[in-house]
Amino acid sequence: MTMQGLIEQYCKFLRLVCVLLLAAMVVMVMGNVVLRYGFNSGLLVSEELSRWLFVWMTFLGAIIALAERAHLGTDVLLARIPKKARLVCLILAQILMIYASWLVLDGSLTQAELNWFVTAPVTGTPVWVFYASGVVFGISSLWILLYGLYQLLRGRLPEEEDANQSHL
Repeated sequence: MTMQGLIEQYCKFLRLVCVLLLAAMVVMVMGNVVLRYGFNSGLLVSEELSRWLFVWMTFLGAIIALAERAHLGTDVLLARIPKKARLVCLILAQILMIYASWLVLDGSLTQAELNWFVTAPVTGTPVWVFYASGVVFGISSLWILLYGLYQLLRGRLPEEEDANQSHL
């Protein structure tokens, strides 16, 4: 299996996880709404867990969007410059994104380490689990971005790769 195939399979798995997280959030939040308005009570666990699941889902969705190059962007300038200049711009952008992902990973690891023995007030879940979402994002995005940089350094532009994929 190619690296691109591995990334696609990983994103397929992440999509499934996101669906499960969203379903759990809907059940918890709707259950809490019914309990609040129907029975004048609620579950604090539901509030805390749904917040944590939302953060995890956001980071996992960001990994998927990164792999599919679905984040917002504009290519007005890139479309008007020669291929070599476009390649240089994309390589610089990739390096900046790698640096930003490293910062997220480093900061998340630091927070996870600092909160290793801290527990959440309601569920008692270790707080490092919350920060692990940033660690998963950082490692995953670095993997995707480094592969993208490798492709760029080989002279392969993303639009060429997209065109090759559409013929398969």
